[in-house]
Amino acid sequence: MQGYQLTFFTQQNRVHNHRPMHQWLLELAQSMQIRGVTVFIAQEGVGHHHRLHSAHFFDLAEQPVEITMVVSEQECDAIMQRLQAEPEMGLFYAKTPVQFGTIGQPED
Repeated sequence: MQGYQLTFFTQQNRVHNHRPMHQWLLELAQSMQIRGVTVFIAQEGVGHHHRLHSAHFFDLAEQPVEITMVVSEQECDAIMQRLQAEPEMGLFYAKTPVQFGTIGQPED
């Protein structure tokens, strides 16, 4: 299949609708029946203001978080429309064309 890899970048302390942003995105994707979403928690990253964000022993608030999903063109359009309709979203993303599929029996 042809589609897109959507990767969203945020921080542990970012919230949307009173939920951590990465958790809110994960639940949105699940409610839209997106087949797979992976959340990566990073040690360090540089944000759009060229500031270093990292996990500290006592404070994980600025720890970088990456949310990745591979979707069909229709799923991509649907989730992007849904995100654009959200007030005060302010979420950076990357959209990359990909070919995807399953080899053998999928695990659940």
